[in-house]
Amino acid sequence: MQKPILVIDDDPIIQTLLKRTLTQSGYEVIVASRGDEGIAKAQQIIPAMIICDWLMPGMSGLEVCKQVKSTSELSATFFILLTSLGSVDDRIKGLDAGSDDFLCKPIELNEFKARVRAGLRLYQLNQALQKQKKLLENELTEAANYVCSLLPEPLEEDAISIDFRFIPSFTLGGDCLDYFWLDSDHLVIYLLDVAGHGLKATLPSLSVINLLRYKGLNQVDYYQPKEVLNSLNKTFQMSQRNEKYFTIWYGIYNKTKKTLTYSSAGHPPAVLLNGDPHELSAKQYLKTAGFPVGMFPDSTYVQEQSTIVGPCSLYLFSDGIYEINQSNGSMWKLNDFINLLKYHHKSSNKNLDNILEQVRKKNSESGFSDDLSILRIDFH
Repeated sequence: MQKPILVIDDDPIIQTLLKRTLTQSGYEVIVASRGDEGIAKAQQIIPAMIICDWLMPGMSGLEVCKQVKSTSELSATFFILLTSLGSVDDRIKGLDAGSDDFLCKPIELNEFKARVRAGLRLYQLNQALQKQKKLLENELTEAANYVCSLLPEPLEEDAISIDFRFIPSFTLGGDCLDYFWLDSDHLVIYLLDVAGHGLKATLPSLSVINLLRYKGLNQVDYYQPKEVLNSLNKTFQMSQRNEKYFTIWYGIYNKTKKTLTYSSAGHPPAVLLNGDPHELSAKQYLKTAGFPVGMFPDSTYVQEQSTIVGPCSLYLFSDGIYEINQSNGSMWKLNDFINLLKYHHKSSNKNLDNILEQVRKKNSESGFSDDLSILRIDFH
């Protein structure tokens, strides 16, 4: 059902003429004689179109237009200003106020009806677009909820505990993380970052998390990180995957031997902070050489091993947590973030939310421009 048209004009002759013309064309018409009356009726009926005189006593048509367009429920209403003001400056004022069209007095009725039809077509098109936008937003929300449902629960055991934060830059993002026991002694820990944002970045990350969690890679020893990365690189070549590649850090913790075997592919280093947070040697930057997965088909990956002497904490993160623009125009960098980790590590409260709060204070933007993930493993 077509929504009504609201006519706001203090001249009873013009008001009657427009109402009769529109009614004869099959439209439902509501009239108002003052600007404040028109706004009150507009808020009540939410019309498809408002036709308003510019020059009226009290509230002018320009003021009505500004208030209508600043009201969320009325912002999509097509607004036509009736005016005898024909200068370019006046047109600019009207457009800046939010007017969608103008009609000059004296009114030529055929032109008037044509502009009404054109305005209503645009309104209906906008309504259809808004409906599709809402459906898309609902679908993206469902997809985001599905992604979150795949993320693991925080882990709390006598020997080890794990916590994480996952913040996509859009509804969906390309970061992904997981941890699970291969057996009673060996724990898989990984974090990956797909290039790009949104749905195109999310799909590869979902494929990886399912392949690794359900051991879908063929003839791979999941206890050997370098084999896992080599197999992922063969499976996810960017030329076959919409030019999408990803970085990843993948590790296996042996609870009995207290060793961490790891391999990385273009990913930021994991940072291991021991009981003395004032010392951070190069050996505690856990990273191996290797291009991002999917970038080159002949890439090979290596692995290294570290002995875990507790108590200590291992931090995995994506580059979105430190590649942020500061208010002074400079880019925050990896070393800056590691210094924040060291400072945070000295605190008695190691909640990841405290780290994120400090990162947000460094960010000059209202939100993060890249997906952001951080995972902390505490070895007790």
